[in-house]
Amino acid sequence: MSEQRHGSTPGAPGAVPAFPDLPEATIARLPEYLRALHNLEDAAETISSEGLAAAAGVNSAKLRKDLSHLGSYGTRGVGYDVALLTAQIEYILGLDQRRAVCLVGVGNLGHALAGYDGFASRGFRIVALFDAAPGRVGEVINGLLVRHIDELPQVAVEESIAIGVIATPASAVRKVDLAIELQILSFHEHRKASLTALPGGRVNGAVGTEAVGS
Repeated sequence: MSEQRHGSTPGAPGAVPAFPDLPEATIARLPEYLRALHNLEDAAETISSEGLAAAAGVNSAKLRKDLSHLGSYGTRGVGYDVALLTAQIEYILGLDQRRAVCLVGVGNLGHALAGYDGFASRGFRIVALFDAAPGRVGEVINGLLVRHIDELPQVAVEESIAIGVIATPASAVRKVDLAIELQILSFHEHRKASLTALPGGRVNGAVGTEAVGS
């Protein structure tokens, strides 16, 4: 196992590219690794690949391969630096930017999501609420005014909204871990912004959306 390299700072010596070509399966597992690392932050400064793999629910060989895409190989006999690996994964997922999220639909589920404090700790902030029902528009939830859905395009530009969550009836969608789904969407938004910033790069912009059931 070679000495650990960290690619969280683009352009730094030995750093991996700002956006390595990650397999979709690896992208889907990064939030699981991040959740495990957050749980370990107060307990240990370093973690072995076996320990982190067990905490994330994957086998250690798969974890080592996933992290090698990021330029992290751990240190023989020591393992991974928890704080540095956490920062690296957060950077790759674009969570260091506190991405703006809008919520569409403020029924029972929407109310709960609008008041959920856990988004901030995962790298997101709810900045706008929307609904189409006249009885909902104008309501204030957790300090945010519920706007009519027709205002979404304008507000999305004004608030630099990157991700939208559609709170629908449970029968309309599959159940998901919302935090993980948002982090995966954040990765794609971060990657899109990175590619757009390259000379000659151009990616069609759109607000990413995630639908959740109650």
